[in-house]
Amino acid sequence: MGRGRRRAPRGVPAEPPPRWPTLGATLGRYLGALRALLGPRQWARSRRVVRAFGAPGGIGPRLQERLRGGAAPTGAWPRAPGGRLPLPVHGSAGLILPTQKWEGTGGQLQFAAQLVAGILHYRAEAEQRDPPEPWVRAVFGGCRVPGPQRDGVLRVAPGADPPDFITVIRNGEFFQVRACTEEGSPLPPAALGAALGQLRTLGVRGGGPAVGALTGEHRRGWGRVYGLLMRDRLNRASIGRIQRSLLALALDAPVMADAMGQSPGGGAEQVLHGGGAGANSCNRWFDKALQVIVGADGSCGLLYDPEVLDGAVAAEMADHALAFCRSPAPGPAPGLSVPRPQRLRFCVGPEMGPEVQRARRHLDSLAADVELHCFSHEGFGPGGATREEALLHVALQVAFFRLHGSVSACAEAPPLRPRPLPRPALVLPPGPRCRALAKALQEPTAKPEVLRALLWEAVEAQQQRMEEVAAGQGAERHLRALGLTAVAGGEPLPELFRDLGYARATHFRLCTLQVRSARGCLPLRGPLVPDGYGIGVGHAPSTSGPAHTTSCPEEPTSGQEDPSSDPSQSTSGPAHATSCPKEPTSGHGTSSFDTSKPTSGHAQATSGHAKPTSGHAQPTSCPAPLRVAVSAFASCGGTAAERLGAELRTALDQLGALLRGERPPAAGG
Repeated sequence: MGRGRRRAPRGVPAEPPPRWPTLGATLGRYLGALRALLGPRQWARSRRVVRAFGAPGGIGPRLQERLRGGAAPTGAWPRAPGGRLPLPVHGSAGLILPTQKWEGTGGQLQFAAQLVAGILHYRAEAEQRDPPEPWVRAVFGGCRVPGPQRDGVLRVAPGADPPDFITVIRNGEFFQVRACTEEGSPLPPAALGAALGQLRTLGVRGGGPAVGALTGEHRRGWGRVYGLLMRDRLNRASIGRIQRSLLALALDAPVMADAMGQSPGGGAEQVLHGGGAGANSCNRWFDKALQVIVGADGSCGLLYDPEVLDGAVAAEMADHALAFCRSPAPGPAPGLSVPRPQRLRFCVGPEMGPEVQRARRHLDSLAADVELHCFSHEGFGPGGATREEALLHVALQVAFFRLHGSVSACAEAPPLRPRPLPRPALVLPPGPRCRALAKALQEPTAKPEVLRALLWEAVEAQQQRMEEVAAGQGAERHLRALGLTAVAGGEPLPELFRDLGYARATHFRLCTLQVRSARGCLPLRGPLVPDGYGIGVGHAPSTSGPAHTTSCPEEPTSGQEDPSSDPSQSTSGPAHATSCPKEPTSGHGTSSFDTSKPTSGHAQATSGHAKPTSGHAQPTSCPAPLRVAVSAFASCGGTAAERLGAELRTALDQLGALLRGERPPAAGG
């Protein structure tokens, strides 16, 4: 298929050399984070190590001088096995879209065409911005390339013609579908829908080699198998087309309650990992930078690589695409012909059979191990409007302290705007202040004014750290660069990076993703470590936000959003971890909830079922101020998504009461 002849967008100006903070400032922030993570004896030892590292004439100042004299170092971090974990759950991020309603396969394909057209329309607008959005060519047409030691990255080179096709995956089979005109503009939804409709005539029945399952394996194993597959010319051609495509569109089968690897109400798990090989996990190419998921039962979402696309941009793109779906769809231009979809074939010999079966078993095991707990909350009210993200971090530390008796290092990648940063660039929380607040909230005689003072100390410290990271001044990023500088110079890794304190400070048991969405989208992140949690939080749009946001979704029309849907209420984890009440609907195990009154605390949807809805054109409510998804691994006995979710609801209730000038409710009350 020919590529578009559109002129490439303006070149992206070269990124200026990074401005690193002073070594003393970084070490001070690092010690502040360590203080709440270590016991007295280990704290004293780590402090001596840090002081020796930063002493005049020591290794720290020498590395700082070399770092300032050149570009930020890159390369694999020593002792970083987490970087080779599978992409599903561990590496990818997701976004649940509101559940949709349609009739039959035709409705699914029509909505998929509208959604993809809306995303490509957003891409076209982003390419014309001044300055250009640098992430566009890393996301659209971008893909990871697995290797035995580390992954490579494919992206559209500056000045090169972008691809004009997408990859469509249905029943585990792959197809190349034209999505742009010869001039490079997105095809009208009607034309793209007609192309997708032709898939029904191609005899898509599944039962193929399930090559997609291989992309969900551990990166080292997938890198080895990838090398074997690429020896065949047919495989090289098919995989190359998948890698170069603008995005992958997964047309998922319905979520059935009795299917292997699935459970009722599995919208969140369908987006995060596909529900297992017996469900839709083989309907993915996890290496792709952006995958659009449209399920036959109305569950929809985005799965993306957070290394190149951050949550704020993904939510903005999803809101734009959903609004595009509601706008009047133009018909196909006269004389516009769309080529027939091309099936991508693979040559999988007998030696690949055991590899595919191993990958399928791994996906089933991973899907069964992930717990998901979702809920809505009334939020903090006007008192917290300017610090919602920081308040959420503090509430999460309070909840973690109640559950585990300590605070935790927390990973949240900074936004790509206004300045993209090398990933990861993570936030180290103000542990001592959060710990002091958590302890004070457990004291029944604590005065509200004292609690409010402790709360704002913690919030201001957290906000300062978030701003430092967004400005490229984060302690974790700076320390990592210093360590890589030592490795690049052939020196042994300094003692600071081999100290237990550094291991504790970078053992991120909390991994968060926060976005704002006018359409009620819910972000998803999996845990970064086996004994950790992934927390996705969707905030209602700020009234002072960008002009492109709206305060409330429009009234739905027939065949569009299910007015009873709320992503935070219609999803759950495995059957043993289901924490949201479910009201099955005909033919599926999905759920309907009335979320016009968001709940808080223990009054949140834990008693009784919401009213079922009927029809298509009922008015929908504004999304809840806070929508939260918590994930954890069931195989780790020390973590439980539902328990952390319950503690987080309590902490949100308490902080909200303090902001309203009220006495906070007792924990468990």
